[in-house]
Amino acid sequence: MGFDGADPGTVRPGGRTARVRAAVLRAAGDVLAERGFAHLDLADVARRAGVGKTTVYRRWGTVTSLVADLLADMAEQSLPRTETGSLLGDLKANARLVRRTLTDPRQGALFKAVIAAAVCDARTAEALHRFYDVRVREWAPCVRQAVDRGEVPAGTDPHEVVRAVSAPLYYRLLTSGEPLDEAAADRAAEAAVAAARAGAYLRDR
Repeated sequence: MGFDGADPGTVRPGGRTARVRAAVLRAAGDVLAERGFAHLDLADVARRAGVGKTTVYRRWGTVTSLVADLLADMAEQSLPRTETGSLLGDLKANARLVRRTLTDPRQGALFKAVIAAAVCDARTAEALHRFYDVRVREWAPCVRQAVDRGEVPAGTDPHEVVRAVSAPLYYRLLTSGEPLDEAAADRAAEAAVAAARAGAYLRDR
């Protein structure tokens, strides 16, 4: 479920309000990447962003609301899925996208901080779940197209297949500490495709 794209809070059209949001979200992402969720403070974010503290408190109110908006913004700006004409090609593109994001010094650290916070903060967990749901739904059509082409059985659950690609990459990031290289990304995609072809992700199992 790739999500590499513009940095959080990249300025888009919309006037001063959009520019303020972009600056605040970028500052929040910087703090998360540098120091973690525990050190995320609205007043510090306002100072870093160069905007009034009152503006930040009025718009976001809490650090969890700010993180939720940051994740929503990242989901909006993530790159669209790649269509190569084969399920393996599509899922390799997805896996490599995930791998690039997780190994990026800033983005990787940011995701580690948010995932760690989600373990003990219900609102952050909910925001993180929404983020990943958006990304899984973005890539699910590549599995439905594979069903139409006869590459995998009818009834294959697209969401489960897409999640299966990312799972071993997150395991390496958060648990095993093994290298998160392109070979690992390709193996994750190959394993997910092999399992899907064997019917492992049929909805009626």
